[in-house]
Amino acid sequence: MSPPVRVAGPEDVAVIARLLTEFRDHQERDWPPEETIRAGVERLIGRDDTDYLLGGDPPMGFAQLRYRYGVWWDAEDCNLEDLFVRAGARGSGLGRALLEAVIERARARGCRRIELDTGEGNAPARALYRSLGFSSGLEQPGQLGIYMRRLIPENLPPGA
Repeated sequence: MSPPVRVAGPEDVAVIARLLTEFRDHQERDWPPEETIRAGVERLIGRDDTDYLLGGDPPMGFAQLRYRYGVWWDAEDCNLEDLFVRAGARGSGLGRALLEAVIERARARGCRRIELDTGEGNAPARALYRSLGFSSGLEQPGQLGIYMRRLIPENLPPGA
């Protein structure tokens, strides 16, 4: 059985901010401070161009999605800005459940592609993304991040 994933609402700001702070710490960063992260979540969570997905009960992971219109695709793009699973929940299928929910959310919204970037050294994340249809261009050693994308064929116009 797949872990539960739901769209977060304004009542989830504190949970999302805490998970984002843990993600920041996981990346061995100390900025921005948690109060700045929380203010950012409060600013974004009610907007039409942003979704937060929470995975697990209680939440043990999240995905942050941003949408923007792309002229070349004549549709919105979905940018998977962040996906994070707490250490204790890794390997449980939660990351896959979150990513599958991201794909479904983008598909339902009419997006024609999902874009993301991930760290060069994050082989488990890259493997997960590839297993669900994401691909990348040329990956070069020393690159700080790897850009990946996934098209949503059923939302593409004929001949695209």
